[in-house]
Amino acid sequence: MFFLYQIILTLVLPLSPLIILFRILRNKEDKKRFTEKFSIFSKKRRNGKVIWFHGASVGEILSIIPIIKNYEKKKSINQILITSSTLSSSKVLKKYKFKKTIHQFYPIDHFYITNKFLKYWRPNLAIFIESEIWPCMYKNISNYNIPLILLNARLTKKTFNRWIKIKYFSKSIFNKILIAYPQNIETKKFLKKINPKKIKMLGNLKFSQNNEEIQNKISDQLKLEFNKKKIWVASSTHKNEEIFCAQAHLEIKKRVKNLLTIIIPRHVHRVKDIIPEIENLNLKTVCHSNKPKNLRNIDIYIVDTFGETNKFHKIGSSVFLGGSIIKRGGQNPLEAARYGARILHGPNTDNFKDIYKLLKSFKISKKINTSKELASLISFKKNKNTGIKINKIGKIILKKTIKEIDNLINNNEVKKT
Repeated sequence: MFFLYQIILTLVLPLSPLIILFRILRNKEDKKRFTEKFSIFSKKRRNGKVIWFHGASVGEILSIIPIIKNYEKKKSINQILITSSTLSSSKVLKKYKFKKTIHQFYPIDHFYITNKFLKYWRPNLAIFIESEIWPCMYKNISNYNIPLILLNARLTKKTFNRWIKIKYFSKSIFNKILIAYPQNIETKKFLKKINPKKIKMLGNLKFSQNNEEIQNKISDQLKLEFNKKKIWVASSTHKNEEIFCAQAHLEIKKRVKNLLTIIIPRHVHRVKDIIPEIENLNLKTVCHSNKPKNLRNIDIYIVDTFGETNKFHKIGSSVFLGGSIIKRGGQNPLEAARYGARILHGPNTDNFKDIYKLLKSFKISKKINTSKELASLISFKKNKNTGIKINKIGKIILKKTIKEIDNLINNNEVKKT
C-alpha cells in the first residue's frame, strides 16, 4: 500500500508546480518561499538540539504558542522549527518576536523530498499536532530514529472510517508514533483501534491557547467609534454564513440602534466576494485594512487581515462561530469564550463536541438554526467568570503537556545531535 501511495505521488509530482502557481495567483501561497515545499530551505539549522513542531494551519499553530514560549527560554534547546502548510499560518507566526523559533512550509509527502527535509534539519524530537498524519514523513522519521509524538490528537469519525478501510496500512503508519495524546474521548477510542505505541490523555491543548495581543492594538480613534456601537461578532465564517449573519443583523437592527456586526471570514481571500453579497442587502460595509476613522453609517465591519481575531473576540459580548451552519464541523469557540462572550453556533459542531458540551454546562453556548434565532439570542453583556474557569483549565493542561515533553527530553529519548 505504501509503495502504491508513493507511485501515485511520484506521478502527481510533476504537476505540483502548476498547482502551486495556481495557488500563488489566488494568494494562497508565498511567492518566494513556496520552494520550501520541495525541501529547498530559506533558513539554516543551528548546531545543537532542535525541536520540531508541525501543525496544518493557524488554529494548530496558535494552540502550541504557549509551549513555544516555554522552550524559547530553555537554554538546552538551540532551535525550534515550526512547519505548517498554509500562508495564513506563516503570517500569523511572523507577528511573534521569537529569537530561536523559525518557520518553514511543510514539504510534499514524497519519499525523496521528506528524506531531504529530515537529513537537513535532523530534528531531535518531532511533534505533530492534531490530525497531521503523513505516511511518508512518518516512515522516514522512524528510519532516522527520531521520537515522534502526536500532540492534541484529533480523529473524527469520518477520518477514522477512512483510515480503518486500509487497516493494515494505517497500523503500520500509526505505529511510528511513540506517544499519542488525544484531545478527547472519541479520539482516544479511535486511536486504540489503529495502534500507536502509547496513548495518554492530557486534555485539549486549545484550552491553554495563547490569548495575548500579538498585533498592534486597536487605535484610539477606532476604539472611540466602537464605543458608540452595540457590537456582536461572527467569527471564522465560511461561504453563505456571511449572508446568514447579515440577515441576522437586519433583524437585530429593528430593535437595536447603533448596531455594528463584525464579520471575520475564515478565508480572507473571499472578502472580495463577500462585500457585494452583503451590500445587495442594502447594508454598508467597511474593511479593517482600510483603517476607517468613522463608522457612523456602517453596518458590517469586515476583518480582512490575518491574526487579529483575538482582539475582536475581546470586544464582542456575543460571538457566532462559523463552519457550523454549513457542514464543516464548526470552529474552535474557546478563544471567544475565554473572554466571557456568549457563544452561538449552528447544528454542525462535530469537530468540537467535548468543548461545546463543557460550554453548554457553563450555560454560555446556544445552538441556532435560523438567522432569526441568531438575532433573538444576541446579548451585549459579557460573563467574565466563564473566562476565568476556561483559563484555569488551560493552565492545568499546559503544565501537564510541558511536563510530558520535558520527560521525553530528560529521559534521553531525544538524542543529542
